[in-house]
Amino acid sequence: MRHRRTAVRTASLPLLLAGLLALGPAVAADAPTPKWTLIQAGALLDRPGQAPRGASTVLVRDGRVVAVRDGHVGAEAFDGAPQDATLIDLRDRFVLPGLIDSHVHLTSDKAGIEGQLEEVSMGVADQAFEAAVNARKTLQAGFTTVRNLGDSDGVTLALRDAIAAGKVPGPRILDAARPISATAGHMDPTLGYREELHAALDTSNLCNGADDCRRAVREQVARGADVIKFASTGGVNSRIGAGLGAQLFDDEARAIVETAHLYGKKVAAHAHGADGIALALRAGVDSIEHGTLMDKDELALFRRSGAYYVPTLSTVNGYKERLAKNPDAYIGEVRRKIEWRIGITGKALEAAVPAGVKIAFGTDAGVSLHGRNADEFELMVAHGMTPATAIQAATVNAADLLGLRDEVGSLEPGKRADLIAVSGDPLRDVTVLKRVAFVMKDGRVEKDAR
Repeated sequence: MRHRRTAVRTASLPLLLAGLLALGPAVAADAPTPKWTLIQAGALLDRPGQAPRGASTVLVRDGRVVAVRDGHVGAEAFDGAPQDATLIDLRDRFVLPGLIDSHVHLTSDKAGIEGQLEEVSMGVADQAFEAAVNARKTLQAGFTTVRNLGDSDGVTLALRDAIAAGKVPGPRILDAARPISATAGHMDPTLGYREELHAALDTSNLCNGADDCRRAVREQVARGADVIKFASTGGVNSRIGAGLGAQLFDDEARAIVETAHLYGKKVAAHAHGADGIALALRAGVDSIEHGTLMDKDELALFRRSGAYYVPTLSTVNGYKERLAKNPDAYIGEVRRKIEWRIGITGKALEAAVPAGVKIAFGTDAGVSLHGRNADEFELMVAHGMTPATAIQAATVNAADLLGLRDEVGSLEPGKRADLIAVSGDPLRDVTVLKRVAFVMKDGRVEKDAR
């Protein structure tokens, strides 16, 4: 029977192809009309890292930048642009590319004991709605692309695809699926729970030994991960008093990185202690997240490897705000690590900037509040960066780290029309980026609060 059905399908194939070819002209005739938009800006930072333009006009066609012209000009200044192109008047605003946050966790804003309770009380459907709300907040804050560095249930993998399909609003997402950890490491889901509950928890993200770590990476690739994240050190929020030093062996870290790169996936390493930072950099990671403790040896490794440093300074805002509301928000060993992190935050960035380490913007939103991503800019400037280099970190640098430099990060012909507008000059006062008035993503207006 199987052979006969196959024969029928094969015999029908020429007729099917003929029918499709016959439909060709009708399909072409029904093609959608191109959407043209002219955006007139009072000032334009089209290529972060270079000097801004003054009055400028950006031409967008079907969600991509076609051309940029000096001055406030009409469609007649652009070859092929129709006279009825939509005009967006931002002549009293400073326009720049959509921002990129390289480190978020969209499924929650909770942490500490409250976050632990949420882990066992919220279902996957609840998390999905929470992530959708946080994604919208992030987009409204001017962040048109994010890298989500892990959740346990595949919520952001589904959200990524829903946003890409235009079903829900949100930033473009690159997702890490489940982050990889050693047993008793930072992302071990059993930490803080009674032993009899461990059997109910999914521990497939844990790996012990090089072969097992290769298996863990392949599982995330199979789930659809865009990027691989692993923990080379302990974490501030992990519910174990095992410190913040290295928690993997060299062969385990190499196995993770080599397997991810084999599949064309970049690798982000959660790392606080200097030994774990060095271990991850030697293994060939593409970025170090947090990077709290660094000396000249780690800085030299950064320069040799070309890896990016993602400082995530905003975590301290989340810690301070939660503790102000509830001094018992975190259990004892976590509270001690948080106090240490608050006191030392920014020191590594102050060393990395003059050392020439490449910096990409990332907040760890979820530890800090979603929609408040731009708070990171103020902290970056307070710890050694200029407004211009901080903006560069959140645009062209982050785009390069995410493997999207041909798509986003600047407003150049052929790139996606992701842009924001603010009142004031962010190159003089970076805090104006906390008050984004206008957001466009892929040529679609997502916010207009002018």
